[in-house]
Amino acid sequence: MKTVKISLNSIDKVKSFVNDLTKFDTDFDLISGRYVIDAKSIMGIFSLDLSKPIDLHIHAEGDAEDILTILAPYIVES
Repeated sequence: MKTVKISLNSIDKVKSFVNDLTKFDTDFDLISGRYVIDAKSIMGIFSLDLSKPIDLHIHAEGDAEDILTILAPYIVES
């Protein structure tokens, strides 16, 4: 499992983020405080506080480099 911080500060970013995740047959969780939601759920994402970066847990088997390349526009340095 790999964890990165992401920023989803606009509606367009959320839509493209979910579209990018659905390309992978892997589970993704977004963690904000005590809330854990499925990162492929657009409704779930909008239930979170999107004003600050959120932790994304990538439950990938082996190397997640392909996933991280696609998600690069959303990743922020912690």
